[in-house]
Amino acid sequence: MKVLAVCIGQSEPSEAKSGITGYFKKPVAQPVAVTRMGVSGDFIADLDNHGGVEQAVYIFGDFDRKEWSVRLDRPCPPGFFGENLLIGDLRSADLCLGDILVIGDVQIQITSPRIPCATYASVIKMKSALKDFYDAEMPGAYARVLAEGQLDAGADVQLIPWQGERISVIENMAAYRRNFPDPTFLERALTVPAHQELHVEAKKRLALL
Repeated sequence: MKVLAVCIGQSEPSEAKSGITGYFKKPVAQPVAVTRMGVSGDFIADLDNHGGVEQAVYIFGDFDRKEWSVRLDRPCPPGFFGENLLIGDLRSADLCLGDILVIGDVQIQITSPRIPCATYASVIKMKSALKDFYDAEMPGAYARVLAEGQLDAGADVQLIPWQGERISVIENMAAYRRNFPDPTFLERALTVPAHQELHVEAKKRLALL
């Protein structure tokens, strides 16, 4: 696998929420620094729901991008889904919570699926945009940064699977959509290095907090 594009966004007007967004990301031609807080120069407007240590980098697979282009019947260039990294030969269904991607000196760990939001819906401009995103099961994934460094398009990507309980980002998204009705899923989620919000939610629902 290779990084096909490294994308960052600037502050731009948005039809959703506060009226500004960093959703519209575009590929950069030069190496970009990656820190625990994300990709250098990438603007994030809604810090309550995006960004931060647990969602520092958003990755998307090129298999999914091409399929989305067919489903939406429109071009989906790199950055279209607001991703920081577009990775070739990768699909969302390949990824589980805790999996690590090694890209040169950079190491990132999958923490959660991307959950569709109002900004995404405003870009797609379809009433069914959020439902369609869930139904398609091609959400991409958020990741925390385990090792900082620089990223550049063309870099090789190595996927190191999490060796414990296997919870795919698709299963995680489906559980979120159903409002986590299954306590067994929550018990399993506590055994993997998932997004901390999932751990907190699991502990609350299992009466561990």
